[in-house]
Amino acid sequence: PGTYGEAGIVMEVGTGTILYAKNIDAHEYPASITKVLTALVALENGQLTDNVTFSHDSVAFLQRGDSSVGLKEGNVITLDQAMHAMLLASANEAAYAIGESVGVNAGHDYNWFIEQMNSRCKELGGENSNFANTNGLHDPNHYTCARDMALIGRELFKHPEFFQIVQTLNYTIPASETTEEHVFHQKHKMLQPSNSNGKTGYTSDALSTLITMADNGQTQLVCVVLRTHGKNIYPDTTNLFEYAFNNFTKVDVTTQEKSEDIETFLTEDGQSGPNYVMLPNGVDFTALDQKITQDTEDSSTGIVTYSYDGHELGTAKVKLSKSYLKAHTDSTQDESKSSGHDNSKKQTKSGKHLSLGTTKGKVILGLSILLVILIITFIATVFRIRKKSNKRKSNKRKKQ
Repeated sequence: PGTYGEAGIVMEVGTGTILYAKNIDAHEYPASITKVLTALVALENGQLTDNVTFSHDSVAFLQRGDSSVGLKEGNVITLDQAMHAMLLASANEAAYAIGESVGVNAGHDYNWFIEQMNSRCKELGGENSNFANTNGLHDPNHYTCARDMALIGRELFKHPEFFQIVQTLNYTIPASETTEEHVFHQKHKMLQPSNSNGKTGYTSDALSTLITMADNGQTQLVCVVLRTHGKNIYPDTTNLFEYAFNNFTKVDVTTQEKSEDIETFLTEDGQSGPNYVMLPNGVDFTALDQKITQDTEDSSTGIVTYSYDGHELGTAKVKLSKSYLKAHTDSTQDESKSSGHDNSKKQTKSGKHLSLGTTKGKVILGLSILLVILIITFIATVFRIRKKSNKRKSNKRKKQ
């Protein structure tokens, strides 16, 4: 499908397979979808019952027009409440306070939290991002790409508490000794609690950005659209989801794979279990290319990668068959021998090895020695002849 966004991606969660790609590694400003990474790092380093304290720094940076729910210096709320403010109402002061408080609670500070955001993105495979703040307000050194954001969204599927928060349509932070009541609602217009969740973003530099996670009961997807012109982030996202759900099918490879190289398929914990690929509609499983990579040279397990027309469709952990291991062990030994690592053998120009312990080897060695003796004898004979000739010439000069 065509999209108005300058960059976009649809990624299947389980395999990481990319079903749609448009400028997915181009640097773009993320705006407020930065907050999904803030949420991930907060969930991994804190508890929802932890206190979040609003310091002077967490509110002093706000400018007129910045998204906020009006939380003030000195307010103390729970991380759960702050996450609702950040993810539903896109409260920039809540994002700052989350980063600062989680950092302090871990024995560090706000800058440590930013470092965790960048290192976590890299750990997930992100290579084209640099995060300078927790809220996404414009900074020339704050950028990401569609692929990196999809990897972050994919990881969030491991945190059901995140989805409980973003599925909330309306939320109230009740009044307390330190905080007045705050009421706000979900800003993501596509939100349907049964199947989709996400975060919007906008700045004049980033234009419209959107990350959305969807689950139709069979397949889980992450869609990211960046630098979208006009009001097209929702139509773009809808079209991309429809394309992915309608044109790819999850196929269990354990029922399709007939290769004698594979004994069984393994789950993440090493047990036998199902594995799947995202197969394009109309493409038969037998049309896929297969590549097996052993975990180590002597390992009985490995990874099989399936691809079609150069596009990876999924990988699976496998236990390799005895015939595969025997063939590749023999091949490895043959390669070791042909590389000349055996010191008892010498390699000829043709690449074939000649053992000096064989009859043929002894004959060649004997001929080589004989040739050397003949050369030495010839040189000695020539030397004697020249010596006699010089002696005769010397005697003749004396007589004269």
